[in-house]
Amino acid sequence: MSVQSDSTPLKPVKVALTPQERFNDYLQSRRMRNTEQRRAVLDCVFKHHDHFDADQLLERLPSKGKSGYVSRPTVYRTLGEFVDAGLLRKFVLDGRSVYEHDYGYPQHDHLYCSKCEKLIEFQSEALIKLRDEVAATHQFQVRTHRLIISGVCEDCRKGRVRVRRKVDLI
Repeated sequence: MSVQSDSTPLKPVKVALTPQERFNDYLQSRRMRNTEQRRAVLDCVFKHHDHFDADQLLERLPSKGKSGYVSRPTVYRTLGEFVDAGLLRKFVLDGRSVYEHDYGYPQHDHLYCSKCEKLIEFQSEALIKLRDEVAATHQFQVRTHRLIISGVCEDCRKGRVRVRRKVDLI
């Protein structure tokens, strides 16, 4: 599965700490060390914004036997730590765990093409208003939300060629 995201980036949110500083605070609060492997994964993840799964991240990191190599179990464990630290968000698409930046990135939702697996990020004031109205109706305090709308993108719909069957010619 290759997860792609739309090329139109959302504007970052100002934050007090860099992702590295926030992760250091998280590790210190749990009396954990910031190892070279954790730093390598963090640098790779925050080099650019996109949606990715653990396998895609492993492909970006140096392979076994090369300087900076990080093992598969360490990558999975570190991704979990990033989620716990509030740096990444994790969600499941077609049975695969997908990650995206959460820290310093605005609340947003996704359109997911089930054919080409493209993720398109979007923000909608109308959706936020509806969410808040529904929450107020139920005396519910919203902390966050996640909406993933599945369907087929325009590119996949246009690229689809209909096969004419003999029965269609009658």
